[in-house]
Amino acid sequence: MAMKVVLAPNAFKDCLSASAAARAMRSGLADFTDAAEGVTLLEKPIADGGDGLLEIIREVMGGEERSLEVTGPNFSPVTCSYLYLPEKATAVVEMARASGLALLPPEERNPTLTTSRGTGEVARQAIAAGARHLVIGLGGSATTDAGCGFAAAFGVRFLDRQGVELSPIGGNLGKIARIELGELRQLCQDITFEAICDVDNPLLGERGAAAVFGPQKGATPLQVDELEKGLAHWAGLVVEELGVSVASLPGAGAAGGLGAGLAAFFSARLRPGVEVVLDLVGLDAALRGADLVFTGEGRLDGQTAGGKGPAGVVKRAALAGVPCIAIAGEVTGDLAELRRLGLSAAFSLCSGPISLQVAKEQAENLLARATREAFLAFLAGRGVKPFREPGRQ
Repeated sequence: MAMKVVLAPNAFKDCLSASAAARAMRSGLADFTDAAEGVTLLEKPIADGGDGLLEIIREVMGGEERSLEVTGPNFSPVTCSYLYLPEKATAVVEMARASGLALLPPEERNPTLTTSRGTGEVARQAIAAGARHLVIGLGGSATTDAGCGFAAAFGVRFLDRQGVELSPIGGNLGKIARIELGELRQLCQDITFEAICDVDNPLLGERGAAAVFGPQKGATPLQVDELEKGLAHWAGLVVEELGVSVASLPGAGAAGGLGAGLAAFFSARLRPGVEVVLDLVGLDAALRGADLVFTGEGRLDGQTAGGKGPAGVVKRAALAGVPCIAIAGEVTGDLAELRRLGLSAAFSLCSGPISLQVAKEQAENLLARATREAFLAFLAGRGVKPFREPGRQ
């Protein structure tokens, strides 16, 4: 009995790109494809606006990857790249490459002190190189500065009550008394910005940038409270000085509030990143006639349903009537919403106690094994015997 299986994983943060994850899944099913009437595998690696967006768009649309040195999240220089599509005068900027959490060792992760300035510097360089449309991938950030760092790269100044310019970091949001746009409008004349969000969280509240993502970036409970108050103050000031209300926009809380900052300062359109990418890679066409789809990423939890890549795959698979299995480094929390969307099953790639470091080092082999075992369970559920026992000639 021949089968068609689609492999559509997101990146596994800090260890496997989406493409590498798809290859690992393929290797786990290689024995089945060798059978006389085996499995046809179709790789469709995805991204949701976070890590891997640039790679996926380059694979689908081509373009020129250009490197440059910018300000890192802790103000130390980092070398990163963006993708330029000359025929479209479009630049794709991945925030994770310039201001990402993965750029900092754990002991330096503190969203009250980090900045998104480097991502803004990449965007400004891209405009100088001829880009007229900027696609900014939000996700994987080390920051909670509401995009002040990004805006500062375009000359926007944030002043305290004494008129002293503040460093564009999360810990200073509550101290801002005045915003000076400088040459921003002139620099961005006839430039359009599109923010590709990996989550749909608003800026404030229990689902906001500070409460949900602050702890993941190293914030203590006290710092989460400080960031929440600072973000609320900043949002109120933006309404007063710019006449723009962005706090409740879906995706405003993405990347430490960069979604809100891009909407406020650059009139950016906020779009769910996974929907953009799934259309680009042609997932709907790949699902036609498929028997099963695998997806996954580093962590699967209650937040995944809020715009993450695997949730997008689950929804598209459900619409196509195809079962969807997710494999992640960690499966935790309440997955009820994912199951409501159509998730068939979820598996961890770790079969027993293992350190995070070892899991990352062995991620490729672990993912291959977990995919194979999940597929065997799928076959058993359908009452189908393996075409031949995996690993046997």
